[in-house]
Amino acid sequence: VEKFGQTFQFFLAVGMVDEEIVLLIQEIKRLGKPDAEGKPRVKYGVLFKDDTVANTFEALLGTLKAAKKRKIIHFDGELLLQGVHDGVDIVLLRDTL
Repeated sequence: VEKFGQTFQFFLAVGMVDEEIVLLIQEIKRLGKPDAEGKPRVKYGVLFKDDTVANTFEALLGTLKAAKKRKIIHFDGELLLQGVHDGVDIVLLRDTL
């Protein structure tokens, strides 16, 4: 029973990450502007300071890292810090999971 509980918790967590990535895709499309290739691009500072984003994501950096790992978005570096990395572009590579 304990192993089932851990497995269930894992799948719940994965589902929550998927939902957050879908929301992130929507926010990048809303706030971003198409680059030369037509891909939405938004500065980290714009994303971080947006009220809707702030009220939607409990851990924006975690969601960004999960989306980057799945090659849904791209940004330079591994870590984004408010203030220091406000000018870093976040590019939406694809809009599906």
